[in-house]
Amino acid sequence: MQTLAISHTRLRQILDTFATRRILILGDLGIDRYTEGTVERISPEAPVAIVAVKHERLKLGLAANVADNVRALGGEPILCGVIGTDRTASDFKSLLKKSKIQSHALILDPKRRTSLKERVVSEQQQLLRIDYESTTPISAVIEKRILSTVAKALSQTDALIIEDYAKGLLSQKVLAKVIAMAKKKRVAVLLDPNSKTPSQWYQGATVLTPNRKEAEALSGLSLYEGATLKQIATKIFSRSRNQILFITLGKDGMAVFERGARGPASSGFVIPTYAREVYDVSGAGDTVISALALALTSGANLQECAVIANLAAGIEVGKRGTAVVSRAEILGFAQQVFRI
Repeated sequence: MQTLAISHTRLRQILDTFATRRILILGDLGIDRYTEGTVERISPEAPVAIVAVKHERLKLGLAANVADNVRALGGEPILCGVIGTDRTASDFKSLLKKSKIQSHALILDPKRRTSLKERVVSEQQQLLRIDYESTTPISAVIEKRILSTVAKALSQTDALIIEDYAKGLLSQKVLAKVIAMAKKKRVAVLLDPNSKTPSQWYQGATVLTPNRKEAEALSGLSLYEGATLKQIATKIFSRSRNQILFITLGKDGMAVFERGARGPASSGFVIPTYAREVYDVSGAGDTVISALALALTSGANLQECAVIANLAAGIEVGKRGTAVVSRAEILGFAQQVFRI
């Protein structure tokens, strides 16, 4: 593994540029609800714990969490996706307003349920998760509106983030058309893939950001069966034809590969995690891709992008639930890690 550092002046220069960046985010949308309480007895009806609820907390989830991260880092997010017309949709729009995220690029579908992931928690221990969602493919009418909205928004953005949660929004056709539109506008496409989606669907994306499990699924190779990270990267490059690959490895850090003139994965490096303490890994991938999009469009080179994303992820996993990270936190954490 490489130990990469960055000067305080250079880091601040890149982070300050975040405030001038506009990032379009396309993906499935929803809310994370945390129902928190205490367990003092077992139900007489069945051998399950009774949670005495103390409070509930709502947080923007799925691709909306990426938009929240972009906003927290100082950038301006433009969020595009589909929500229903139910109570959860009303809560969702209220959360957007609270986070100062625009809602003009949202598509309303009265036939679709707005995703809600409810986590029941007691004494900081998650007991249960309940998902309310629609996972069927969007209709042809909604698909047309999505493509039209993206086409208009691309002329005003510096990068496009695509979040694939495999919940019906992103078909092969939608992905192909959106990526082609972005390339025509010379807008970088950063894509967080899903292990259920064929890697060929991601052809043309500038950057892919899979975790270890997703990278293995996309490549058809396994680290546990002897494959190397470079072999996995080479296979993904050959299938998806993207330019840059960031593989998040949890406690083992992050592997970065670039498609070069000498062939796929001709250059790459692995950097260790900067996490002080891993409290909760949920949402870390959202933080990584948000930081990468902002850093990449702010003039950072590949190693600087990796350092900034790794710093942001190291802060996020030390927080409870899906969380956001600020530029001030990154600067402070960098001073601790690199003593700058």
